[in-house]
Amino acid sequence: MSERFGHYQSEIYLSGYGGTTPAFTTDLTRLEAVAERVLEPGPFAYVAGGAGSGATSRANREAFDRWALVPRMLTDATERELATTVLGETLPAPVVLAPVGVQSIVHPEAERATAKAAAGLGLPMVMSTASSTSIEDVASASGPGPRWFQLYWPNDPDVCGSILARVRAAGFSVLVVTLDTWSLGWRPCDLDNGYLPFLKGEGTAVPFTDPVFRSRLESAPDEDLAMAVLRWISMITGTDRDWDALPFLREHWDGPIVLKGIQHVDDARRAAAAGVDGIVVSNHGGRQVDGAVASLDMLPEIATAVGDRLDVLFDSGVRTGADVVKALALGAKAVLVGRPYVYGLALGGEDGVRHVLRSLLADLDLTLALSGHRGVRELGPGSLVRR
Repeated sequence: MSERFGHYQSEIYLSGYGGTTPAFTTDLTRLEAVAERVLEPGPFAYVAGGAGSGATSRANREAFDRWALVPRMLTDATERELATTVLGETLPAPVVLAPVGVQSIVHPEAERATAKAAAGLGLPMVMSTASSTSIEDVASASGPGPRWFQLYWPNDPDVCGSILARVRAAGFSVLVVTLDTWSLGWRPCDLDNGYLPFLKGEGTAVPFTDPVFRSRLESAPDEDLAMAVLRWISMITGTDRDWDALPFLREHWDGPIVLKGIQHVDDARRAAAAGVDGIVVSNHGGRQVDGAVASLDMLPEIATAVGDRLDVLFDSGVRTGADVVKALALGAKAVLVGRPYVYGLALGGEDGVRHVLRSLLADLDLTLALSGHRGVRELGPGSLVRR
């Protein structure tokens, strides 16, 4: 049986009896408003904002409300099993920390704090290519914890190969390739602030510590930051590949490969035919295409079409334990959570990330139990009704 994550509720109540309440809310839907009070406008908007009018971000949340759990009684759910196997790894719960870059804009400990909190709970952290911390330093902070790596695919094959070699040498086990951000979406929230942290060298630790990338520069980044930043940005934006490019990844990565950003069932079928190990049904949290379909609306069809051939993961809009239960019931093997833990990082560093994750896991555990399920494997379409 998995650790009883719901015990965090009892821990909080007992602390409250002794006069100590949580440092900030356990309601993860309120974290954004709390974080806005402590972050500068630029960093806050960068994390919270979406593309265009924000319609896709809103659609992600509204999609969850279109489904309702149907609790069952007398199901012997006293003991529960949240552990599951994803991409060949046994996880204590079907929750993964989504890749979020430039974490230094919200807290000085950045990805190191996130890695430590995730490792302590046994959950995989997906490190972003746009990390403020080097590959090796994130690995060190993770210790024995599971860690995956998200790739923004450089158009220089040698630089890409060098980064992947470092990732593998540092003990990362899964490669998550983001497909939907080969160019930045139109984000008024950032444009109105004139805020792009990469231009100041934030989120560039991966290339700036890479020997092959540095060999492409006339001067080291600490001598000519602007030129180094522009060289890197030109490598990871402006190139939209096609399906024929995927064999390059297999040549340079011998572990599981996951494609992130799949929204159409035909793309999911092509991913399966290409032999990748997993996909993430995701619209990048609404940050790329304004007016796009909610990820959850596409999940059931995609899971039905390819779930027997690869692992289907899900992100975009997850805030509560009930959200996790619904995504699993609609076909996801696991979910990725992003903004909530970043708000936790902003509010409390490593402790803040840990609090957010433990709150989500406790909510998941208790929602699973009280809806009459003894484990995540019991979830399916019959667990829900369409409102």
